[in-house]
Amino acid sequence: MQTNFSPAHLASDPRLPASEKILRTCVHCGFCTATCPTYLLLGDELDSPRGRIYLIKDMLENGKPATEEVVKHVDRCLSCLSCMTTCPSGVNYMHLVDHARAHIEETYQRGFADKALRRLLSVILPHPGRFRLAMLGAMLAKPFAGVLGSLPGVGARLRAMLALAPARLPSRSTMEGPQSFPVTGVRRKRVALLSGCAQPVLDPAINEATIRLLTRHGVEVVLPKGEGCCGALVHHMGREHDALAFARRNIDAWMAEITGEGLDAILITASGCGTTIKDYGFMFRNEPAYAKTATTVSALAKDVTEFLETIDLRHARDLAIPIAYHSACSMQHGQQLKDGPKRLLSAAGFKVKEVPEGHICCGSAGVYNILQPEIAGQLRERKIGNIEKTRPMLVATGNIGCMTQLAKGFADKGATTPVVHTAELLDWATGGPLPDKLAAAGIADVPVREPARLLAAE
Repeated sequence: MQTNFSPAHLASDPRLPASEKILRTCVHCGFCTATCPTYLLLGDELDSPRGRIYLIKDMLENGKPATEEVVKHVDRCLSCLSCMTTCPSGVNYMHLVDHARAHIEETYQRGFADKALRRLLSVILPHPGRFRLAMLGAMLAKPFAGVLGSLPGVGARLRAMLALAPARLPSRSTMEGPQSFPVTGVRRKRVALLSGCAQPVLDPAINEATIRLLTRHGVEVVLPKGEGCCGALVHHMGREHDALAFARRNIDAWMAEITGEGLDAILITASGCGTTIKDYGFMFRNEPAYAKTATTVSALAKDVTEFLETIDLRHARDLAIPIAYHSACSMQHGQQLKDGPKRLLSAAGFKVKEVPEGHICCGSAGVYNILQPEIAGQLRERKIGNIEKTRPMLVATGNIGCMTQLAKGFADKGATTPVVHTAELLDWATGGPLPDKLAAAGIADVPVREPARLLAAE
């Protein structure tokens, strides 16, 4: 794509050179339209990656403030990054749309209701304590969803928020906060585990299972002091300053461990967070104080399943349960991790089913299912329909947003199909307890095979 940025304009904003290079990479081929969820549903060229690229080019190239049209179509983008998997030219749409969102945040005046809701989400979701209180409030407000849903401007979004809130919150985990977990037996590796922000509130069992699984296999786990939200939630709302502040705090926390006792990896159990952390190097490319350490952190960041493929898992149960594996967009498109989780689950004995249209987003996408509830709802219904075609006993995935979205979809249909994290199933397969969600769905535990030999191996 030909661009016409002047040298002076490129020099005016350190973000522009990278975006201009991305724009020049696009060859207008349109392959991206075939896999874009919003184009699939809406059929509007401007709701495809190619259409959005034209809008973003015009805005950035001419130094224009964002217009209502640009904001509408960029806001509808899920950042599922399916277009990046499809693109034959290697267009880094992720970096371009992130820049566009930051430009929108800086130059566009949203309506009061929209601005207030986005602000509310940005100050609550990244902080587990605040988020827990908000979830308790949402549980109390659920009976009033109809009244709140009729409020002008924000009603549909408030209704979506309340519908996604759980009926009850799990108890706080004892495996929260700065601490380390020693191995069972000989220590082979040492890793940091991202606690996250929303995940430990909504489903602390994920990190608990991950810690058990790792320490059982000789991997010491540390939850570093000072680590918190990765910044992804605010980053995708264009709040660049906030996102970088969260990232700096994590980089400092992890570098203290790297230069101290050392780390073999930084593990993430929410793939949406993993995609952002692996991008810290790019995010800090223009900040000399953090450019090197951010790159170091990004190089060590791994999805938990990516790391588990490097160690020898000892399977303790004979499991032949049919499961559907839902690959989160941030996993398969953002990190290009496609088959590893399925290999791990298959090796553990599960009968892994391929989901039709597995490359299409479920509609979660961070806070997209709150900000764009109608589109998100259509995608959720489509995804649940495709999953049900495989007739699974349960669904495995690697992202808390997808888990929440899919659980809502099954509940809407009156189905009790449990949605669990891949790490929970691998923990169970290697000697851990039956996940609570499986027990609640009536799935029976399976005895541990040859317990004496397994204990000796520890």
